[in-house]
Amino acid sequence: MNINQLRDELSKLQIPKNAYQLKGGLPNEVFCIGMENNTWEVYYSERGNKTNKKIFSNEELACGYFLNWMRTIFKK
Repeated sequence: MNINQLRDELSKLQIPKNAYQLKGGLPNEVFCIGMENNTWEVYYSERGNKTNKKIFSNEELACGYFLNWMRTIFKK
């Protein structure tokens, strides 16, 4: 799965778009996935900090983890 496929899956599951960011960064109180220093990061962004950060070597693993995380959080 890549970012575009992840976006489609999140939409199908009706996960609110304002709950996540697929380009990384540090938006406030948002679940994030993005590439940083040639690795993929999945984390919760809050007050300029990356909490619960997980690092992945490739996009497929990161996207799979993010999708499962969102299913757990939003009970989908």
